[in-house]
Amino acid sequence: MSYVLAFAGFAALIVLHEFGHFAAAKAVGMRVERFALFFPPLIATVRRGETEYGIGCIPLGGYVKITGMSPQEEIPEEVAHRAYYRQAPWKRIVVILAGPVMNVLIAFLILWALFVFKGVQTVAPTVDIVSPGSPAAGKLLPGDRILSVDGKTGGAEAFSNAVKAHRCAGGTPQLGCKAATPVTVRLERGGQTRSLRIRPTYDATIDRTRLGFAFAIVGDKQGIIEASGSSISGMWRVTKATVSSLGRIFVSSKARREVSGVVGSYETTRQTISAFGFVDALNILAIISLSLAIVNLFPFLPLDGGHIFWALAEKVRGRAVPFHWMEKASIIGFALVMVLFLIGFTNDIGRLRGAGFGVR
Repeated sequence: MSYVLAFAGFAALIVLHEFGHFAAAKAVGMRVERFALFFPPLIATVRRGETEYGIGCIPLGGYVKITGMSPQEEIPEEVAHRAYYRQAPWKRIVVILAGPVMNVLIAFLILWALFVFKGVQTVAPTVDIVSPGSPAAGKLLPGDRILSVDGKTGGAEAFSNAVKAHRCAGGTPQLGCKAATPVTVRLERGGQTRSLRIRPTYDATIDRTRLGFAFAIVGDKQGIIEASGSSISGMWRVTKATVSSLGRIFVSSKARREVSGVVGSYETTRQTISAFGFVDALNILAIISLSLAIVNLFPFLPLDGGHIFWALAEKVRGRAVPFHWMEKASIIGFALVMVLFLIGFTNDIGRLRGAGFGVR
């Protein structure tokens, strides 16, 4: 089921992004030839009026084909006046910007709904889930309230830091090795205080030792206005982090290792659904939707931001930009997009074959 839900979530992001382009193009009078989910070859099509709707067999995106997206395209005279490059720059900007705007709107609505109906999520010092076969299995129980770890108080983060201070003996730790010393966990269960000694094991995915349990998440529901502010603040943090990460990928190997592609985003969403549930997966989808909008707005063809850049250039210049200029610039843009795609794809394959995606 997690595979189906993750697939449906990604398909929805693609359809709604392309619907933004589609609706805007129709609204300003452009001729839309095709609206497709996924890339060709098409495996199913249906025509409604002048537009063909289809589903492709390569699930890596989607597209809207608008007449005259290339100035050199041969167009029947009867529809030439509705071609993309025959329109005023502001119309082209509206059509191209509508896709990323839909992604931003999706992210906002998802986050807003989560803040209103689930609330601000905080970590409580209470055991929620104990992983089978972990050091905590059979010792900690859901509902246990952790009072201290090795005498340290202060909440979930302080407890986690106390656990990871216990390391395996020797040099480089091996997957599953037990810490040289046990952790002392003081807890409250059924109104009684207990003290347990548990030896954590090393988890290579997170590069630290762990006991193998998750703290409970509690939510403080917000009002409509407050949730709007929280959503915008959260989106701004994601925007800054995304732009910063993309800016560092060409100078930092660590930044490159953090990049994920379509496979990684899908698998992270699927594993989140499987491990934590639909609500947490919605949060991941909101972040992915916003990140797609941000990446799409970078001013390089064939990204949406590239089309917007050249439409603005035409407006400032006062006349059409020679197509060969855009062709040369698009080579650079395409190369940058492919580099980003290959980095993300390579990272995703490595995670699938190795340590995984760190979903816990």
